[in-house]
Amino acid sequence: MTDLKRLWVGLAGAVVAFASLGQTATAQVYRIDNTAQPAVIRVAIRGLNPSGEPDPRGRIEWVQTVPFEQYCEDVLPNEWIPSWNSESLKAGAMAIKMFAWYHHLHPVTVDGFTFDVDNTVNFQTFRYMSEQPMTNRAVQAVRRFAYVRPDGEIIELNYRAGNPQDPNWQYRNAQKMAQWGSEYWAEQGRSYVQILQFYYMDRALRQYG
Repeated sequence: MTDLKRLWVGLAGAVVAFASLGQTATAQVYRIDNTAQPAVIRVAIRGLNPSGEPDPRGRIEWVQTVPFEQYCEDVLPNEWIPSWNSESLKAGAMAIKMFAWYHHLHPVTVDGFTFDVDNTVNFQTFRYMSEQPMTNRAVQAVRRFAYVRPDGEIIELNYRAGNPQDPNWQYRNAQKMAQWGSEYWAEQGRSYVQILQFYYMDRALRQYG
């Protein structure tokens, strides 16, 4: 083989190798049409603070595997007020579900423990077997629906407390739902879908299953 041919073959091999590297480095895109709702979710349980509450900075004591829908039912009454309007609770149920679904697809490892979420405000406040009838109904109402990008991509839905009796426009601009804002809009007669549309722009409701 001539030196020129060797150079050409070497360059061609480098191009193939570079192309393969680029394909390997491309992150997988999870969409509602190619990704099933999780059956379970792994919850890291952290130690308690002096007040007896789970400490966001506490040591991870174990990882609890929880049925996915039960997890949502055991988060909603701890993140939303169970006596709130049912449309607010449904909006909250959707945000909690999509947040958990996204993190199930992107697990982390800390101190030798691999998990999807923990039980504190680092992710979402989870208290095992704390479900309540009103919040359970909200979780079941959105059971076969997802709130995703228009192309179906599963993304994290973030939320913050916000201010009572206020639409909390500042959170809309940040693509986050205000928990108090969801109650405000529900009391104004908006449906849970309209509440989601207000806070999360460029998103779509999709049915699955």
